[in-house]
Amino acid sequence: MSSRMPDGRSSRVREPLRPKLGASLTSAEGSALDMVDDGLYRALEYKGADLSFRDAGAVEFEGCRFVETTFSGTRMRRGGFSDVELQRCDLSNMAATSSTMLRTRVSAGRLTGMTWPECAFRDVLVEDCRADLAAFRFSTFKNTVFRDCTMLEANFQNADLTGTRFERCDLSGAQFSGARMAGARFADCVLLGIGGVTSLAGVTVRSRDAQGLLHSLAGALGITIED
Repeated sequence: MSSRMPDGRSSRVREPLRPKLGASLTSAEGSALDMVDDGLYRALEYKGADLSFRDAGAVEFEGCRFVETTFSGTRMRRGGFSDVELQRCDLSNMAATSSTMLRTRVSAGRLTGMTWPECAFRDVLVEDCRADLAAFRFSTFKNTVFRDCTMLEANFQNADLTGTRFERCDLSGAQFSGARMAGARFADCVLLGIGGVTSLAGVTVRSRDAQGLLHSLAGALGITIED
């Protein structure tokens, strides 16, 4: 993907860095399936694993691949994913606080109701995911892309979305109040009924997407639109 600089020069938009995974991963079994406090899990592959409804602090996953694994209902504090792939995983209603995602790819997953407040995301790609009602309040995003996602009523209140890209996402009813969004981009997205539209200062929006902002912006400015 490329964009045009003010002086007419073309600049390439950098994709998030890919996770650094080893050539061979060890199949997760036994104690590796116990998500415990201060647990450190490295170079493992989880297939069809059940990590749901756990409660752990300071747990770290590094260089791991998760395939069709569920974290549904799990609570994580001060933990994180680094150099991780999550493929077709269920993170619905997962709650993480003060946690991180670094060089992580989340694809074809279910993130409905997931809450990650006050967390940090860097070099993250979230692609082809269902993320209705997902909440990222007060979180920080660096070089992060949401692509082909359904994100109805997602909450980014007071988040730092500087430079974040949303591509072909349905963000109907999403909340951006108080967010910092300089340099963020929306391309081919549905933006109907979003909240905090006045926080979009500094954002780049495709012309066809801007139509969906009309009523939200008019409402924020006290403008009545009549037929």
